[in-house]
Amino acid sequence: MKSAKWMLPVTLLLLSGLMTAQSITNSKVVANVPFDFMVNNKIIPAGDLVVGASDTEGKILLVRNFDAHTSALASATHSEQAATSTDTVLCFKRYGGQYFLSGIRIQGSNWTYTLPETKAARELRAQHAPISETTLLAVLK
Repeated sequence: MKSAKWMLPVTLLLLSGLMTAQSITNSKVVANVPFDFMVNNKIIPAGDLVVGASDTEGKILLVRNFDAHTSALASATHSEQAATSTDTVLCFKRYGGQYFLSGIRIQGSNWTYTLPETKAARELRAQHAPISETTLLAVLK
């Protein structure tokens, strides 16, 4: 009977640990991006994309397109949101005709990884280029 009292708290603790394990530091985000986009002022061609953390804290992301032999490093901040994400998605901002990777949300997690605005994006925004946001479904592997 005494062990039964502890099973629920221990189970909840383990489940919460599994939820926090759903992060980009433990996995890779894979997606097929149908357009060229910029990361840290570098153009990444359309195609199959892999994003992963290159450090243990998820503050530096490595964005790779293996087919195009192109990669870029970008600093990222992560913040905790009130609700957990129902899907893994890549978030892009589009200024005029140019896309910029702006964030990543991980399914089952309430963390959002945000990439800083690049110099090119700031210049296009200053020129009052039309702005829109696009999200693409991705897979966490």
